Amino acid sequence: MNWDRIEGNWKQLKGKAKQQWGKLTDDQLDVIAGSRDQLAGKIQEEYGITKDEAEKQLEDFENRYRNWKPKS
Repeated sequence: MNWDRIEGNWKQLKGKAKQQWGKLTDDQLDVIAGSRDQLAGKIQEEYGITKDEAEKQLEDFENRYRNWKPKS
């Protein structure tokens, strides 16, 4: 799955992001709206980690939901 697909299905995947990064609020996730750069920045900010670590977590998230399909 590429990030465009995640962004396009953000409403459905927002809950998965919330599970992984529980410190992020629903409001923050709504504003992020699937933007990879914004999500990386918020992860860095809320968890006090480096940009490289945030990118690694995003890659793991992307790989985990590679075959995910939205419910019809």
